[in-house]
Amino acid sequence: MNYGNPMHHHMGDPGMMHYAMYEKPKQKFFFRVPRVVPDQKSKFESDELFRRLSRESEVRYTGCRERGKEERQSKFQRELHEGRTEVSFITNGMSIQLAFTPPTQEYNKKDKQCDFDREPGKVHIKSSLIMNGVCVRWRGWIDLERLDGIGCLEYDEELGAKEEARRDSYMKMR
Repeated sequence: MNYGNPMHHHMGDPGMMHYAMYEKPKQKFFFRVPRVVPDQKSKFESDELFRRLSRESEVRYTGCRERGKEERQSKFQRELHEGRTEVSFITNGMSIQLAFTPPTQEYNKKDKQCDFDREPGKVHIKSSLIMNGVCVRWRGWIDLERLDGIGCLEYDEELGAKEEARRDSYMKMR
């Protein structure tokens, strides 16, 4: 028996923990917040931020701003081949993390979320995300040398329908 350790129960099995020294586990409550708002499309059409971002405007790659041009170009290319990058809208400084199917993936052939073939010297990107409770798609292109281009947000009907179905099924379970 280990008399020096107060965590051992001295009556009965010496390996048993003395349960009186622990608090009873507290009941845990999990609150799931829906990822999307009701009637996403009308919020997308009426919200001032979405109205501004839905117009094609200048965008810029924002990674590694403290590095030199060649290093930034190289980093941008690596991120594209990993299926992610960060861009910002020049007009208001809004930065968005984009995630998409890398161009080397076989299932990118159908949808072409990252397309280097469309225009020489540019990459065309499509990336779906949820922003402020609304399913949107960032669509645009970035010049591979200058690291700037044109982009906009549009309402993503397909993702919106999936997320609304997920939200509705969750609400029924409650």
